[in-house]
Amino acid sequence: MHKLEYLWLDGCTPTQIRSKTKVVRSFGRKGGEAPVWGFDGSSTEQAEGKNSDCVLKPVRVYPHPYEQDYSSIVLCEVWNVDDTPHKTNTRRLLEETIIDCDHDQNWPIDEWVGFEQEYTLYENNKPYGWPDIGEPPPQGDYYCGRNIGEHISREHMNACIEAGVSICGTNAEVMLGQWEYQIGAGGSIHMSDDLWVARWLMERICEKHNLSVSLHPKPIAGDWNGAGCHINFSTLEMREEGGYDKIIDACEKLSENPQEHIDVYGQDNDQRLTGLHETCSITDFRYGVSDRGASIRIPWQVEKDGCGYLEDRRPSSNCDPYRVSKKLIETVCT
Repeated sequence: MHKLEYLWLDGCTPTQIRSKTKVVRSFGRKGGEAPVWGFDGSSTEQAEGKNSDCVLKPVRVYPHPYEQDYSSIVLCEVWNVDDTPHKTNTRRLLEETIIDCDHDQNWPIDEWVGFEQEYTLYENNKPYGWPDIGEPPPQGDYYCGRNIGEHISREHMNACIEAGVSICGTNAEVMLGQWEYQIGAGGSIHMSDDLWVARWLMERICEKHNLSVSLHPKPIAGDWNGAGCHINFSTLEMREEGGYDKIIDACEKLSENPQEHIDVYGQDNDQRLTGLHETCSITDFRYGVSDRGASIRIPWQVEKDGCGYLEDRRPSSNCDPYRVSKKLIETVCT
């Protein structure tokens, strides 16, 4: 017998990842061998009760990090019963955007993305490690230093590696109880898949330790950093010799429609993008080299090398990476 843990994105705001388990007699490692399944869309804000059936179509299969011999994680797209993509199927929308851009450009744009996922650990309705009354000492010592929760970060990193998720790093963040892990870089669909699976794994690990994880972009008001999901973005032209001009061109394009990006960059982001705590105001836009207070940061090494990538610092920690990637591709590559 083999357990299949089906994962999919719901219709809530912000988007949440859902899961349920199917037991089958035998199973291989290829996604096509995972059977199509269904769920009650009226319980996930994806259908009305009078017509509630939704379809789960497997698209990626990951080995389960704790039960590799008899369990797998099956990432799915949501489809309608008439075999059309559900309106909440942002993964398919991203795929269509890439196909359209490749066609318009007459060559593959070969976009790469990487995500810097910040999150806050919680215990008893307060950030992990915080006192029952009042606040801990101010920010300063926690970033890559004396923070709390390293055992969660390490266990999560190991679980991602075992599951084949493209995790490439982790570190303590600026606020006590706040951490980050990095996914990528690689193709936007693949990396977005991996980020959603990494988020699901973090939730399960926190449950084991009687903790929870928050992806709210401003979990604590006041003089505390928020939580983002910065995206590092490039095309083949940006990564090639002389690609720095293409990076500047991309920044100029992004300056033309900043609100369109903010609209799909996550919920409650106005609480985080205030112009303080290493952010640019949500109503402003600017880009610069090594500027962590900018909307778009160009790493100093990229300027030195004359090619590479840009970092969009605006997406919130609760963003849908498929939607963020889609909007960047539409703006930069068309």
